[in-house]
Amino acid sequence: MVTNPMNTNSLCLFALLFALFASSGCSNTISTSDGKTVVGLQGLNATSGAEDYRIGASDLIDIKVFQADELSREVRVDAHGNITLPLLGTIPVAGLTQSGAEQKLASIMQQNLLQNPQVTIFIKEYTAQRVTVEGEAKKPGVYPIAGQMTVLQAIAMAEGPSDLAATDQVALFRRQGQQSKVYMIDLDAIRKGQAQDPYVRNDDRIVMHRSGSRFWLREAGALLSPMASMKTLTN
Repeated sequence: MVTNPMNTNSLCLFALLFALFASSGCSNTISTSDGKTVVGLQGLNATSGAEDYRIGASDLIDIKVFQADELSREVRVDAHGNITLPLLGTIPVAGLTQSGAEQKLASIMQQNLLQNPQVTIFIKEYTAQRVTVEGEAKKPGVYPIAGQMTVLQAIAMAEGPSDLAATDQVALFRRQGQQSKVYMIDLDAIRKGQAQDPYVRNDDRIVMHRSGSRFWLREAGALLSPMASMKTLTN
């Protein structure tokens, strides 16, 4: 599951981009030579993307029907893209969005059981969705998106930032249509409640930048330790 570490050129690029955003107040958009657009966190949609997701096999969905507890339950989509509900039988839902599935179930219930049924669907597990966490994470890799997952939750799945991570310099790569965008995220600001914790979407890539100061502090500590031991021996 472990990804390749970022090379020196990538680290230099991230350092330059974050310096540009710090000086501009993260209000500008930067276009890179490889066609990516870099924007501030305020340009990142705070929604989870569940409204765009198409239900697939093995997804776990939670169905709530107002004042009809006998029809409300968690069901898993089978390998053929169907769910089975009491009194309604087998219903194909694969390929439908969350709202599309709600409308379909409401229509079937209205024809057979209820007047003006109010159906709400929550997708608890997206088995076909993945997020990649790389760079200075303790356990970089590719992880499944379970329900509505935020950036902090995705990084927690990778066991959190490493000791060398610059937690105020995290990049979220996202493909939107024919364009790739890079969103600059400050984890420290999110933890302090000063910024939103954005939801991740399928195929997002989170890259954690290395802190130069922490790296050199560690290297200096490693060099000083044997010197301190030698001094103790000579005294």
